[in-house]
Amino acid sequence: MLRYILKRLAIMAITLWIIITLTFVLMVSVPGSPFNDQDRNTNETVQQNLERHYNLDKPYVVQYVLYLKSIVTLDFGPSIKQSNHTVNDLLSRGFPISFELGMVSVIVAVLSGIILGVFAALRHNGIIDYFAMTVAVLGISIPNFVLATLLIQKFAVDWNLLPTARWESLAHMILPIVALATGPMAIIARLTRSTMLEVLTQDYIKMARAKGLSPWKIIIKHALKNALMPVVTIMGTLLAGILTGTFVIEKIFAIPGMGRYFVESINHRDYPVIMGTTVFYSAFLILMLFLVDIAYGILDPRIKIHKRDGEKR
Repeated sequence: MLRYILKRLAIMAITLWIIITLTFVLMVSVPGSPFNDQDRNTNETVQQNLERHYNLDKPYVVQYVLYLKSIVTLDFGPSIKQSNHTVNDLLSRGFPISFELGMVSVIVAVLSGIILGVFAALRHNGIIDYFAMTVAVLGISIPNFVLATLLIQKFAVDWNLLPTARWESLAHMILPIVALATGPMAIIARLTRSTMLEVLTQDYIKMARAKGLSPWKIIIKHALKNALMPVVTIMGTLLAGILTGTFVIEKIFAIPGMGRYFVESINHRDYPVIMGTTVFYSAFLILMLFLVDIAYGILDPRIKIHKRDGEKR
């Protein structure tokens, strides 16, 4: 196990380095300067001074080395658009909100998806099954930004039941969480249903029924545990999709998370914020994928990791 973990950590470091390098290459490949757009009426002298201040006048190799140094020291430098704030300030201010939105959406998606999938499997080819799968198909088919617009139109504009913007109370959290969690919930519901139907036909479930165990004890203690293993497998992908999808949802609902800063940094070509946010989120998502993979190996006793070759069996 230790050798496997070390191997994965090495792969994570290489992956992060590739992301860092690609981000830098894309940034320097964009023609022009962030100081000569339409929103900045700066003359040539002022522009040159600003580029010197942000090290944009140096050769690309030097910029790359300084970029790597800033990442190693966890100091991403000052923001170009908000010169009185550093990228670290923006991350410390916006990431907790984005993290809260993402994690609550993950919890809602997992719990609702599992419950919907279990009931659909227990009532196979019944009304509950058809209803659950209809909801799942709609959840998968409708993009979260389209669903967010529909939710705002109905619950905020037409019915005036919930607020549409900001992040101040439980009422402000409902619509963005629903918009963000519906797609993953639908995927989990369909996967739970299919695996649950397969598990319920296994011999050990029949044996548990023959012993006279209560139906809910059979479902919760025996069937559900094995049915959830595929859900754990895709949790890494779902986490990545939800946490990166918060950027769009945050922009739609005017949530003061990292999504607002990231979108604004692209519009204003704020290089430090773009690169700092990309690297931070990439490292965070890589870590989440690693933890999910390790958790899967711990939860499933059938998975063994050879000491010799580090392969799973």
